[in-house]
Amino acid sequence: MPEFLTDWGLLVITFVPLAGALLMMLIPQENEETHKQVSLLASLLALALGVWYLFDFNYGAAGSLQYVVDENWIDVINSRLIMGLDGMSLPLMMLSVFVMPLVFIYSWDHIPHPGNAKSFLILMLILETGMIGTFLAQDLILFFVFFEVVLLPMFFMIAVWGGEDRRYASLKFFLYTLFGSAIMLLGFLALFFLSKDPVSGELMRTFDMRALSDVAGAGIVRSSQLLIFGAMFLGFGVKVPLFPFHTWLPDAHTQAPTQGSVILAAVLLKLGTYGFIRIAIPMLPEAAEAWAPWIGLFAVIGIIYGALGCLAQTDMKRLIAFSSVAHMGFVMLGIATLTDFGINAAIFGMVAHGLITGMLFFIAGSVKDRYHTLDIKRLGGMLLQAPKLGWILGFTVMASLGLPGLAGFWGEFPAILSAYQPANGIPEETFRGYMVIAAVGT
Repeated sequence: MPEFLTDWGLLVITFVPLAGALLMMLIPQENEETHKQVSLLASLLALALGVWYLFDFNYGAAGSLQYVVDENWIDVINSRLIMGLDGMSLPLMMLSVFVMPLVFIYSWDHIPHPGNAKSFLILMLILETGMIGTFLAQDLILFFVFFEVVLLPMFFMIAVWGGEDRRYASLKFFLYTLFGSAIMLLGFLALFFLSKDPVSGELMRTFDMRALSDVAGAGIVRSSQLLIFGAMFLGFGVKVPLFPFHTWLPDAHTQAPTQGSVILAAVLLKLGTYGFIRIAIPMLPEAAEAWAPWIGLFAVIGIIYGALGCLAQTDMKRLIAFSSVAHMGFVMLGIATLTDFGINAAIFGMVAHGLITGMLFFIAGSVKDRYHTLDIKRLGGMLLQAPKLGWILGFTVMASLGLPGLAGFWGEFPAILSAYQPANGIPEETFRGYMVIAAVGT
């Protein structure tokens, strides 16, 4: 592989989809086939680069950043263009580049009403750049930019190509995530202004995530740490979505076109959980320890609430959406333990949930296409009417419920197990209680 890709490959993989979107802007709207080809090609190029990283990555040094890009960006606020890949971001970047070509292939014959393939596909390419960039950014401002880039394309995908209540769902999604992000940005700014060098005691005034993780909140008084962590908890918690910030998700999933539901479930929900393990916990470990019982509490409430919510649904997409609230509860429970085992379980759970729930939404889209309804009462007998689709649905549902041997099990079971022995300083009895509740919630 050329040295250029080793040095600049992360920028290439991030902006290849955006370059495809810019190229499509020059192509007339009538050339639908060309638009489909360009969008698929751009996503396949990103996938090819991702596969190269998968094989070239040094797994012996997975804990340190590799292929680092570090260039000047916004000097006036001391923000730099820093990107890097490690064992935490590699599986999530691969999830993003793997899911997107599938979405473009699905879109070939399924551009939702009211049509306009050009705009629809361009929005998805911009989404892909935002998702990949979020997982690779190592500067808080750069992270925030990519984190927010995904907001508008998803808003328009729901608002223009969504179902009957699309305006309500899209506005709810937009306001929730925008509010959470605004509070989160305040937390980032507080870190910038308050973090001190533990050796010299001087203010650091940096957004470099590597440096802020190294000092781990040194020089910031405990009360401020708790407030800053609370700001990040709100921003990332809305995106997960963690109970009680989850109410936008069922509406967004139900009204979004199939492609929007797949991207939302497979990747966008992971931006919140990734933010916890990449930013909030390593930068403010003392505050994370204080917040951990609360995060665990909201996680197990989400598991039970999501499970009960599933039982009450009559719409297939809404049912899958409520199951996502429960599944992300398991991920957050693993994160709340603050142990290596719990966080590894959470990362595995994030990837497993992305693959399984993405697949479930693809199936829901196919069911809607054939049966013209997602009403569960009217879908009985699928194995007789559409045996192949029925068996695929059955297999994916088994993975979703956590059948041993399938991906869902390896996301959920270790997360429950990690709650038995949380990190030092976290109340063991409390987390063992959470473990029992989570086990019931499966």
